[in-house]
Amino acid sequence: MIELIDVKKRFSDDGPWVTDGVTLTIPSGQMTCIIGKSGEGKSVLLKQIIGLIKPTSGSIKIDGVDITTLASKDEEQIFRKVGYVFQFAALLDSLNVFENIGLPLLENGIPEDEVLPIVKEKLELVDLSPSETLYKNPSELSGGMKKRVGLARTLVTNPKIVLYDEPTTGLDPITTHIIHELIASMQKKLNLTSVVISHDLEIFKYADNIALLCDRKIQYFGPAKTIWDCDNPYVYQFIRGLTTGPIKTEMDPQI
Repeated sequence: MIELIDVKKRFSDDGPWVTDGVTLTIPSGQMTCIIGKSGEGKSVLLKQIIGLIKPTSGSIKIDGVDITTLASKDEEQIFRKVGYVFQFAALLDSLNVFENIGLPLLENGIPEDEVLPIVKEKLELVDLSPSETLYKNPSELSGGMKKRVGLARTLVTNPKIVLYDEPTTGLDPITTHIIHELIASMQKKLNLTSVVISHDLEIFKYADNIALLCDRKIQYFGPAKTIWDCDNPYVYQFIRGLTTGPIKTEMDPQI
């Protein structure tokens, strides 16, 4: 479980607050989607959960451990549980697919012949053929394939929590749907705790919970399946302003 308690963040003593008292409990083994307008601080919040950015004040707990008070030597054990999928996959152009995915293991001194079967397993998990993609360079991959390779790299260390920062940015609607299906499949198959930052309303079909970040605070948290019946004014303003009608919250068996 992830708990954020009165988390505040600004980048200078006299600067504006990016988040100002965010309190949120993210359940284990479920997919929680954090929505909100551009510039509301969603990505900054995600980076605080994984420790890339330190909050100005407040507490962030992962499985009961407050990561904001941990000494550097104790952080590795906690953050080993957490994987991060970057917005644009963040693959290294100078490395091939095998090297990109296996990097976290290779950097720890694990021999290539031991890393290879692990990388192949993760490629198959994200529905990519190892024989066709293993030694390709990022420049040879489509946008959707890059996202899958980025996810495979995240999964190579077997995290229990996966954070996704706008995982479908720049993708066409069909590829977006495929990536959403993949995220949902991984969450259920591996019993992950998934946190997804997204502007794409299709994600509501897959998420268990929706959290709305607005005016630097969490203004709503509730089940995704009831989001269209919610009378929260912040939810109404955000969602109803983006669409003229509700999308289905149940999976279409024909998809």
